[in-house]
Amino acid sequence: MEVFNSYIMPATIETLAQMVDKFNENSRGAIRLTTAGFDGDFYQESFFASLHGAQRRVDRYATNDAASVTSLAQAKEVGVKVAGGFGPILFEPAQLTWLQKPTAEGIEVASRNFAEALLADQLNTAIAGLVAAIGNQSAAVFDNTTGGITHQAINSGHAKFGDASSRIVADVMNGSTYHKLIGSNLLNGQMLFQAGNVQVVDVLGRAIVVTDAPSLFVDATTDKDLVLGLVDSAAIVWDGGDVTSNIQTNNGKNRIETTMQVDYAFGLSLKGYAWDTANGGKSPTDAELATGSNWDKVATSIKNTAGVLIKGNA
Repeated sequence: MEVFNSYIMPATIETLAQMVDKFNENSRGAIRLTTAGFDGDFYQESFFASLHGAQRRVDRYATNDAASVTSLAQAKEVGVKVAGGFGPILFEPAQLTWLQKPTAEGIEVASRNFAEALLADQLNTAIAGLVAAIGNQSAAVFDNTTGGITHQAINSGHAKFGDASSRIVADVMNGSTYHKLIGSNLLNGQMLFQAGNVQVVDVLGRAIVVTDAPSLFVDATTDKDLVLGLVDSAAIVWDGGDVTSNIQTNNGKNRIETTMQVDYAFGLSLKGYAWDTANGGKSPTDAELATGSNWDKVATSIKNTAGVLIKGNA
C-alpha cells in the first residue's frame, strides 16, 4: 500500500491539469481554473482607480480660479483561500490481489475521481461567489419579474454593462435553463435562424457554460432561475499548493481495511471585488462565500467588474 500511495497524487495532479485546460478553453476564460500557486490566507492585487472624474470643462474667459484636485489612488482586489477535503474512501487491499487487478488501475480510478471532485468544488465555489458578489450590486442585476429566463432577459442583463457589454464573453446557466432556451429556439418564432444553418443556442455570440451548480438553481425563497453573464477572468481559481494525502491500513476486522483521505485548498478571486477580510475572515465556509456582503466592490464602475446576473421566474 505504500507503493500505491506514492503514485496516487502525481496521477491526480496530471489529470486535473488536463481537465483545467479543457474547461478554460470552452468557457473562453470567463472562469479561469489555474494551477498557479496561492500563498497565505489572502491574495491582494492592486490597480489604479479610474481618473475619468478628473476631466472638467474650462471657460477660457472666466476667472482663473483654483481647480479641484483628483488623487491618483489605488484599489485592491482581494482573493481568499478556501479549504476542502476528499474522503475518507474505504477499500479492502485484498480485493486488488484477489481480482488480480493491476495497481495502475486502482491509481487511475482514485486519481480521476479526486480530480473530478476537486474541479467540481472549484467551479461550484467560484459560481457561488460570483452569484453572491454580483447579486449584491443592484446595478449589475436584471430581474425579469414578469417572465422566466429568455433571450430577451439575457440581453437586458448584458445591457447593464451599457457600451461595455461586449466584454461579456460567456453566460453560465443550469441545464434546465439551457433546455428552455433550446425550446425557444426550436420554435423559431422570430425567424432568427435559417434551416441548415441553425445554432441551437446562441445568445449574442457568447459562449454557453452549462453546469448544474447549486447556486444557479431556483432559490426556494424567491423562486428564481439565475444566469451569470461573465467577462474574461471574472473569477480566478488558484492552486492552494497544499494537497496532502494519507493512506492508512487498519487491523481488527475479518478483513484488512484501508482508508484514503485528502486535504486540499485553493484560492478564489473575483474581478472588481475584494474579499472582506474582517467580515468574511479566513478559511471561509460555503455560506460565508455565498454571502454578498462579504465581497466588496472595489472597481469604480460596474463595467469593470466580473459581470451581470439575470434572474427569471421559475
